[in-house]
Amino acid sequence: MKLLTADQMREMEKRADASGNTYTMMMERAGKAVADAIVKRWGANQRVLVLVGPGNNGGDGLVCARYLHDAGANVSLYFWKRVARNDDDNYRLCMERKLPVTRTENDPEFKTLKQLVNDCDLIVDALLGTGVTRPIEGPLKDLLTTIKNQLANQLTHQPTQLVPSFPLFPSVPSIIAIDLPSGLNPDTGALDPAALNADLTITFAFPKTGQLAFPGANAVGELVVVDIGIKEEWADASLPDAATAREVATMLPVRARDSHKGTFGKAMLCVGSANYVGAAYLAGTAATHAGAGLVTLALARTIYPMVASTSHETTFVVLPDDLGALVPDAVRVLGNHLTDYDALLIGCGFGRDPKTVEFVQQLLGLDTKRKPQVGFATQFTEIKELKELPPMVIDADALYALSQSGEWWKTLKPNSIILTPHPGEMATLTGLPRAEIQADRANVVKRFAAQWQQVVVLKGAFTVVASSDGRTTLLPFATPALATAGTGDVLAGTIVAMLAQKLAPFEAAVAGGYLHGVAGEIAEKEIGKAGVVAGDLLPRLREAILRITEN
Repeated sequence: MKLLTADQMREMEKRADASGNTYTMMMERAGKAVADAIVKRWGANQRVLVLVGPGNNGGDGLVCARYLHDAGANVSLYFWKRVARNDDDNYRLCMERKLPVTRTENDPEFKTLKQLVNDCDLIVDALLGTGVTRPIEGPLKDLLTTIKNQLANQLTHQPTQLVPSFPLFPSVPSIIAIDLPSGLNPDTGALDPAALNADLTITFAFPKTGQLAFPGANAVGELVVVDIGIKEEWADASLPDAATAREVATMLPVRARDSHKGTFGKAMLCVGSANYVGAAYLAGTAATHAGAGLVTLALARTIYPMVASTSHETTFVVLPDDLGALVPDAVRVLGNHLTDYDALLIGCGFGRDPKTVEFVQQLLGLDTKRKPQVGFATQFTEIKELKELPPMVIDADALYALSQSGEWWKTLKPNSIILTPHPGEMATLTGLPRAEIQADRANVVKRFAAQWQQVVVLKGAFTVVASSDGRTTLLPFATPALATAGTGDVLAGTIVAMLAQKLAPFEAAVAGGYLHGVAGEIAEKEIGKAGVVAGDLLPRLREAILRITEN
């Protein structure tokens, strides 16, 4: 699903209007969709305060208010700069239903507003939507500040429970934003200090770029995209995407009843070191849980007994090492086992021992002391007939080894590798300051994916995946549950499992990253924002697959 700016969305609405899907029709669909989402989430028997602004966003709010009333909700309207006009059918229909209206100009000290906030269960923000053009000030700032203060006052005066338990008292009203929380810039994610933080944002036709950018994303809450009759194929193909469960489901392989382990591919994972034994376990187990038919861990001899004692579903290749760090001669041993494998992962938990850096460089043909080779280090005559490396994922300290190899991208086979840096590793690879990368994540990743001719996965909140042909996809996940050591190893193992199942590199990165994000959200809901560890994601990968395929 494409990500649009506010101007791009307006152009799409113009095209829809010209095609016969009029603005009136789209507004009706939008308001009804919001009301339906509210009833589905909270039920119809709610006290609802709808904040109505002067533009189309306010019109959406009036339609929503009408449908909520008809469903059985107790609805009140609060107008800011909304003029009652004879040709405003949505206002007329609300008045026919005798919905109570309070206007800002008639409530100078916000006494009525305060009482409405105190008496409601839900607040619907239909003030600005994408119409924010300048800092919020004046009466609107006072209005929003009054609501925020009133909500804070409600929290302060809730009875204190000495021992946490299930809530015994009503919580503060939930906030539903129509299209965007008022004060969120739809293009940049900039957030006005006066903005209300929504629990649920219902946006129309397409997600907006600012909804998946910080700090604004903090105010969006859960984001739901609803159809208002605008055709998705009208969007410019060059625009970035936001991944959806439906799209990812089409990428995952069909699992026929007569399948065998070879059907879903063989993944080789060269991972771990003495200091990072857990990385091998996490990546290997993630690959098995993500559906690879056979997973083999290629490990330093020193750590093999420790990993083998916990990884019962994987097979093993034991590699030469020096005190738990892989050494260059491991290239020969690994190469003799790679012939029949569909995908390879290197780097998780490697460490930066100079001998391991040399191992990576020789494996990839990046030894600068000799003429570079494409793919595998061919000077080892003992290697069985392996003409090139299988599609691969390069993660963690193997990325550092790349950064020590000059113009490494000129040696590697194009479009055969997935690079999975976090922002610090991306800074090392590119020479750009980390802050510059984070300020323009999608464009930075797109630029370097094209330069390096590989798929790049920039990890973090709203992970970005880009391919050399310009395709760019944001993964719609930003949860603190994933901000813990080892989750990157789980991600790498999940992606290599997708590669092993014959997904192309870009699709493997998107599908693997999406599964990983869903597993993180499941863990957050079941465990909490704090206390989730990387191992908690492993069994939840299976549930993530189930949710996506049954969506």
